[in-house]
Amino acid sequence: MWNSFYNTMIAKGRWLLIPQGLGTTLLIAVCAVLIGSILGCIFALFKISKSRVLKTIAEIYTTVIRGVPMATQLMIFYFVVFSPMGMTNAVLVAIIAFGINSGAYCTEIFRAGIQGVDKGQNEAGRSLGLSWSQTLIKIILPQAIRTSLPTYTSEFITLIKETSVASFIAVVDLQKACDNIRNATYNAWIPLLSCAVIYLCLTLGLTKLFARLEKRFIKADR
Repeated sequence: MWNSFYNTMIAKGRWLLIPQGLGTTLLIAVCAVLIGSILGCIFALFKISKSRVLKTIAEIYTTVIRGVPMATQLMIFYFVVFSPMGMTNAVLVAIIAFGINSGAYCTEIFRAGIQGVDKGQNEAGRSLGLSWSQTLIKIILPQAIRTSLPTYTSEFITLIKETSVASFIAVVDLQKACDNIRNATYNAWIPLLSCAVIYLCLTLGLTKLFARLEKRFIKADR
């Protein structure tokens, strides 16, 4: 067993492909969730606005993005949108595609969080002389963030796992790195199980991290 592991992972420095692929996976996931959070905030505000135009734009965005598989979106962005424009940086395209996809889910997460805050909070802020935007920023959003955190955590973890399809546009992420080792050694179980263990450690670590953050929010409320 040790000889098989050595010949598959250690020989010729193949194991170095894994940290490189992991770095690409984390880069895509972190940048995408930042883009998704920004888009989510914007379109969530569109959805709760009184403007029918803004509501319609947000509804179309969330419906289309959430209704099309991520792998299909990724290839559309790369082969249909960006390649004809001369943009062939697959990692950048993946960040944009995953960010836009995450934004649709964050929109619903933030919208539900904002609308989940008691309406009396908004009325109390306005009675204190705060404008709508001041009430939203100082009173509504802090409470919405706390209630949305568990769902937001799930979205981030799901996004990390979804980045495994980035190899469809030749991005050498964690999944692709393990596939390259498998193709080079004709040994499937060691690289694929290694990939699965790394993804599992990432998701469990993030789950515990966000759970601690949520507990701190609860203590702060008390």
